[in-house]
Amino acid sequence: MPDPAMPAEGSIYLDNAATSFPKPNSVYDAVDKYMRHNGAAIGRGSHSASDSVTRVVGQCRQRLAKILDAESSDRIAFTFNCTDSLNLLLRGVLRHGDRVVTTKLEHNSVLRPLHQLRSSHNVDVAQVDFDPESGLVNVNQLAEELSRQPTRLVVLNHASNVTGVVQPVAEVAALAHKHGALLLLDAAQTVGHLPFSVRDVKVDLLAAAGHKGLLGPLGTGILYVRDGLDGDIVATRSGGTGTASESIEQPVDMPTKFESGNMNAPGLAGLNAATEWLLENGIEDLHRRATEQTERLATVLQEICGVSVYGHNGGSINTGIASFTIKNLDSREAATIVEQSFGIQCRAGLHCAPLVHEVLGTAASGGTLRFSVGPFTTDQHINAAVSAVNEIAQSFAV
Repeated sequence: MPDPAMPAEGSIYLDNAATSFPKPNSVYDAVDKYMRHNGAAIGRGSHSASDSVTRVVGQCRQRLAKILDAESSDRIAFTFNCTDSLNLLLRGVLRHGDRVVTTKLEHNSVLRPLHQLRSSHNVDVAQVDFDPESGLVNVNQLAEELSRQPTRLVVLNHASNVTGVVQPVAEVAALAHKHGALLLLDAAQTVGHLPFSVRDVKVDLLAAAGHKGLLGPLGTGILYVRDGLDGDIVATRSGGTGTASESIEQPVDMPTKFESGNMNAPGLAGLNAATEWLLENGIEDLHRRATEQTERLATVLQEICGVSVYGHNGGSINTGIASFTIKNLDSREAATIVEQSFGIQCRAGLHCAPLVHEVLGTAASGGTLRFSVGPFTTDQHINAAVSAVNEIAQSFAV
C-alpha cells in the first residue's frame, strides 16, 4: 500500500484507538477536493455541486452498509461521532421507568447518558462484571440480570478501548432477545477493525465512529437501526432534513429522522474515500496484520520485568490494543517519558472507562499506558515501542 502522509519526523504514532492516523492518501485528497472545488451542502441545493456531494454521501452510505452487512443503506444514519450516535439511540429508545442492563466495560459515552437518564427518566441501570484475566463479559451474570425483571435494552461495548478484547456479541444478542430486550452495540473500536455482520450476530442497534477503524476524518459517526425498529425510536433531535419540507413533523423513517441540520460534508467525503480504501484492501486482511503486530507487542512487553499487560491472557480476539503498566511509575508520567525521550505518541490514563480500571485494579496507578496499532504501523514501530518500554522499566526498577 502507498505511504500516506506521516507523523512529524522522529514521531511514532501508536494512538489509533483514540483516532486513526495517518489516513490513506485518498482521504486527504477527497476532503481537499470537496473543500476547494465543491463546498455545497448535502441535499440542500438546486445545482450540480449539491447533487454531486449528495451522491458521494449516498455512495458512502452504501459502502458502510456493505461493511456492516446491513439490510440496506437506508439503515445507516450519519452523526458527528460515536458519542453522538450513542446519545441519539439511548435517549431515543429508553422511556420513563425502563430498565437497561449494561457492563463494567463501558465507555463514559454510555455511562454518563445512562447516569443522566437514571435521574431524569427514572431508568433502572444494572451493570454486569467482566473477567479481569480474559477481559470477557460475565455472560452467566448477564443471564441472571435479564431473568430478574423485564428489560428494555442491553448495551454492550463490542471491544474495550482499554484492553481491545472483543466480546461474544452473538451470545449476548441471543440472551437479550430471549428476554425481550433490544441489543445496542457500541462498536467504536470494531467497525473497520474486524469483519462482522450485524445480521449474523443479530444486532438491533449499533453506534460507531467514522474516524477510528473506518479511517475517516474526525467529526464523523454512524448509527445503524435494524429494519422494523424505526417506530420504536424517538428522534430526540429535530429540524431541517432537506426532505418533506412542507411538513413541520420530523420524518419518522431512516435515515432522515436522525439527520437534522447540515451534515459534515468534507468529513463524509473523506469517510467515503476511507470506506473505499478499506473495501479494496480487505478488512479481514488488515485485521489479521493488526492481530499479528499486537500479539507480538503484548508478548514481548509481558517478558519485560516490571511490566503488566492487560487483556492478552485469555486468547480473546483483539482490535489492536496493548494496554499495560510499568511498576513504580504512574502511567501518565510514563506517557510523557515515552514521547519526550522516544518520540512515541500514545495514550495513558483511565481512557474515559473508569469502571474497567476499577476491575483491573489499575486506577490507583493512573490507569494504563495504551499502545494501539493501525494499518500503517510498521514492525519497526513495534520494535521501537518495545525497546522504549524496556529501557523505562529498567530505569524505574527497584
